[in-house]
Amino acid sequence: MYEVIFLWALALAWIIFAVIQDLKTREIANWLNFSLVIFALEFRFFYSLFNNDGFSFFYQGLIGLGVFFLLGNLFYYSRVFAGGDAKLMISFGAILPTSSFFILNIQSLLTFLLIFLFSGFAYIFATSTVLCIRHFKAFKKEFARQLEKKKKLMISLTLLGAVLILLGFFEIIFSIIGLSIIFISYLYMYSRAIDEVCMVRKIQAIHLREGDWLYTNLKVGNKIIKSNWNGLTNEEIKSIRKKYKQVKIRQGIPFSPNFLVSFIIFASFKIFNLNLWNPLW
Repeated sequence: MYEVIFLWALALAWIIFAVIQDLKTREIANWLNFSLVIFALEFRFFYSLFNNDGFSFFYQGLIGLGVFFLLGNLFYYSRVFAGGDAKLMISFGAILPTSSFFILNIQSLLTFLLIFLFSGFAYIFATSTVLCIRHFKAFKKEFARQLEKKKKLMISLTLLGAVLILLGFFEIIFSIIGLSIIFISYLYMYSRAIDEVCMVRKIQAIHLREGDWLYTNLKVGNKIIKSNWNGLTNEEIKSIRKKYKQVKIRQGIPFSPNFLVSFIIFASFKIFNLNLWNPLW
């Protein structure tokens, strides 16, 4: 059991450092994520080497790392995560599998993922609500502008949703689909307004960092530096600093606190032997 406690303590310490760094600088350093993977796998290897149970503990860590490597890249390329968050997710793969049995480790990985998704939704909703309240006047104006901008589409989706809700008198699934269409449509407008009002800020070009997201494309000489998901490179930053004193960048909501909350909930499930899969698996 002490090997599990060690891995959890290691992960907890690294997550706390990641959260502090993310909140201070809006980035998570590569060395922090990679060192967590290295320390976790080294511990697994030497524990397995001096243990009579073979190398299962080490191999399960490699499998977990592989599974979360795929998940982290999926979230990154689908633009759910920034690079630092994706790497932090990957590093968790080396921590979470603590059983010698593959199926139990898959259950653990899925349990963490479900906790992470649900707590992530709650975290984003709570954070965006606070931002909305703090900038309510600007948000209200921007929300109206977003609705006006997509007026025809929103009217069409609202009417479609209303028709489906009425059809729900015959089959309840239609009401569920109709409500979902309306809810997701207005949620998208809400997130767009929050993004424009609260996530865009002007900074001195000297303070630009690798990975920052430009708000709009910038022209430097004959070259266009594009605003894209991968963020700025060091070469692009050097070019921008030669021409611009200030630039607008887009910042995301720091997501690392959700890793900390999710891990604490996950550990609590394990400590109190709560299993989401008892009825199914």
